Amino acid sequence: MKLIKTFLLTSVLGLALANATPHTLDKSHSEVGFSVKHLMITNVKGEFTDYDAKIDFDYKTKSFKMLEATIKAASVDTGIEKRDNHLRSEDFFLAEKYPNITFKMKSYKPDGDEGMMIGDLTIRGITKEVKLKIEDLGTIKDLKGNNRVGFTIEGKINRMDYDLKWNKVLEAGGFAVSETVKLIVEVQAVEQ
Repeated sequence: MKLIKTFLLTSVLGLALANATPHTLDKSHSEVGFSVKHLMITNVKGEFTDYDAKIDFDYKTKSFKMLEATIKAASVDTGIEKRDNHLRSEDFFLAEKYPNITFKMKSYKPDGDEGMMIGDLTIRGITKEVKLKIEDLGTIKDLKGNNRVGFTIEGKINRMDYDLKWNKVLEAGGFAVSETVKLIVEVQAVEQ
């Protein structure tokens, strides 16, 4: 009896995973961005230009079975070279010692065209669990007949959790750079 239960459970899990298909990231239509308050009055935006991801997506259930991403910390780009070099330095990413920022999904719960993804984010060798809101932007067949999926990922992290501690106290109170960093990721992926 125990053998039959194990077989049935394995079969059901296998079928659930069988519907998920691997996808390749379309980097020309994707973006890994962030936003942080500067001087407590404006948002400074930036992006990472060198990244890749492994994605398994199930079109029937509109859910992710796997999402793993690697971002090259040295590829940070805010449009200002001096600031980018500061972000690569030991004050922030220490990109020479910690070249990769990684994310590995642990779970995903779809809810219509949205969902909640929980995963481990590693920056500077420090791993913390994060919750990310996913907006499913839809699926479509492209001009070559390939299935594509688009989605937006949004979340917030406290940069202090990852030892990104540089800051200056302002004369009027507050800090030069906020502790909260907004993550904004736009993804388009092609079914393999």
